[in-house]
Amino acid sequence: MPDDLEAVYQQVRSQLGNEEWPRLSAHEQTVAVYQEMRLRDAASIDSRNHPGGGLGGVISFGTTIRGVVRLRLTGQMEAWTVSGENVLPTGRKTRALFAAVAMAAPRPALRARLAELIWSRRPEEQARASLRQEIQLLLRALAPAKTEVLHVTRDHLSLAPGVTWVDVEEIMRASASKPAALSLLDGELLEDLEGIDPAFDMWLTTERERIRDRARGMAESLLREQTDATLVIPAAQRLLQIDRAHEEAWRALMRAHAEQGERGMAIQAYHRCRAVLADLLDAVPSAETQTLLNELRGPSSKRMPPRPPRLVADAEPVTLLESETETMPREMPPPREGVRVGVLPIRCVGLPDDIAYLGPSLANEITLALSRFRWMTVVSSNSTGSARDGEVVKQRDRWIDFMLDGAIQRSRNKLRITLRLLDLREDNQVVWARRFDRSSDDLLAVQEDVSAEVAAQIDPVMLLIEAKRGAARHAPTPSVYDLILLSVPLITRLERNGFMRAGAYLQQAIALDPEHAASHAWYAAWYALLISQNWASDVCHARRQAGFLAERATSLAPDSAGAFTMCGLVRAFINNRPSEAAALHEHALLLNPNLASAWALSAITQVFLGHLQEAERRYARYKALSPLDPYSFIFDGLFAVVHILKHDYPTAVTVGRAVTQLHPGYSAGYKPYLAALGHLGHVEEASVVLRRLMTIEPGLAVERCLRLIPLQRAVDRDHFAEGLRLAGVPLSCGLVPEWGDKNLH
Repeated sequence: MPDDLEAVYQQVRSQLGNEEWPRLSAHEQTVAVYQEMRLRDAASIDSRNHPGGGLGGVISFGTTIRGVVRLRLTGQMEAWTVSGENVLPTGRKTRALFAAVAMAAPRPALRARLAELIWSRRPEEQARASLRQEIQLLLRALAPAKTEVLHVTRDHLSLAPGVTWVDVEEIMRASASKPAALSLLDGELLEDLEGIDPAFDMWLTTERERIRDRARGMAESLLREQTDATLVIPAAQRLLQIDRAHEEAWRALMRAHAEQGERGMAIQAYHRCRAVLADLLDAVPSAETQTLLNELRGPSSKRMPPRPPRLVADAEPVTLLESETETMPREMPPPREGVRVGVLPIRCVGLPDDIAYLGPSLANEITLALSRFRWMTVVSSNSTGSARDGEVVKQRDRWIDFMLDGAIQRSRNKLRITLRLLDLREDNQVVWARRFDRSSDDLLAVQEDVSAEVAAQIDPVMLLIEAKRGAARHAPTPSVYDLILLSVPLITRLERNGFMRAGAYLQQAIALDPEHAASHAWYAAWYALLISQNWASDVCHARRQAGFLAERATSLAPDSAGAFTMCGLVRAFINNRPSEAAALHEHALLLNPNLASAWALSAITQVFLGHLQEAERRYARYKALSPLDPYSFIFDGLFAVVHILKHDYPTAVTVGRAVTQLHPGYSAGYKPYLAALGHLGHVEEASVVLRRLMTIEPGLAVERCLRLIPLQRAVDRDHFAEGLRLAGVPLSCGLVPEWGDKNLH
């Protein structure tokens, strides 16, 4: 390994001159360093071949072996010997194998792990056979080194000690005393090897983040140590090459240019900063950066700007003190149409290196799962950075509403994943937390399961919080999003006066924006519940409106799983066409397999179709995704029908009691409950329950229940109707059966 990388770096700087070097881009500096390394390698070889001339023994990279290999993994992969011979394999998978072994150094890499990493979609035997073939190709490519570079055993592959120099090792060893290694970081890790295999891509993402985090921390430390403007500029540029959205680096660059009298360059740096933040984070420069720009534009451009007053965070959007209005950016984020969620890399506590990729990979899976919810804007871990010293979020992430973080621990073959959701607008208050205990046998399955459950569970949590915040805000001119938030709690509360106000809010939202899909979907659901609760004065008009709104929502947002779920709800319950509803729910699950309500409503639709086993499978998936769903009462009450059709009346009664006690205003929860009581012959309890239901639905009758619970098989309809009749429900308006009178059926 080259002990004199610092010497190479300083030699290049002195050759170019201290004035010219800072003017080079980070890429040009990296190219210059590698060119000097190759020249020194060539001079070293020449001196060995001709001891009387050249540089003699001055140049040493820590080895006297002629065939030592240089391996460059950042940017485009390269491999060459000190004599200048190219030893880079031609095949992409052979290169991936070489890179994976090098990244594992100094530890040997398991052959089984390498096979799984590069051929994850092949059976195990085929993957191992492909690995054996690629090992031979790699050994053939490394043959010009004329020494053992790759050490091969039955179970492991490793690089021979002291033979291969790897740029990533130098970067990871960078320190304040050896900062030159950062000059080797030019581009992403293995830029030309993306897309080889899903498992390799996942590993590559993890390794990139690991290297970037290490390099970012080192570059930040080096920047803070610089006081001379001529040294601040290259230090800031190096940090910006690692993290383009680093506002502290942009401000340092602006100050340094200003101190050198280059005010135009300083202002240009601000505009580049603004463009980068808008492109990467959909954000604007912070108040501190804006204040610096204002001072640079004034007469005292060389004075270091004072820190502006802190922003005062209110419940909804940030409220400013009068003294702060001049320091705020001219560009403000667009009006909210949802929530912004940040996902931090999951911390790995005590995990061995071979599975340390699990933390960032799980964060990426959660990001992907959340991005399927159209009302969320998800900011990945690449943008949010990492938590340091208890600080959850950086200044540039100030527009993020919620942040998800957590940790992974391992004990033998068990993983414990602890996650939490923080409300950043309420002083990082923990609003959701969950612990997942999983086996470590199949890490890909762990990531898939946990990310799905996290997305399904925090979706309703954030909706409830947003609804409460929207109700407390009392905006004088509410937006469409505000009106939806006002309507949601009123709909789910099922108190008649509030429910009618929710309808008025949604009608107003559609008037404000006739192209807004979510308001149409919620209004369709409102009409469906209006009919179910028997609150519609004109049922035919309500049916037409529900159908029109649901169809309109899907046409406005053909990629919205929520819109198709609502359309399926209307198609099954209101239009009595559960077969069509099943297809709509299936499409919704293709768009978002983590939408819990789609699983629940598709399960209920399967009950209507008579597919009880499939219904139970789907409902079990709903419960696994969101076991504490705050809206579960809507689905539990209806799904109790499956217990009646299976003649499991005690379970149906248990569910009915729970639903009606917790939500006494929900009429649909009473009907399966009554049918089960009727079949069991619990006359007294049925009488009490029926009286409570009659206060909600005065015109209750068996025929009406069958219209709203559209069982398609005649045997199912008859069985359900018999239970209702035995519970005392009138067959039709004006006809009340006697208890036990089976001849009326």
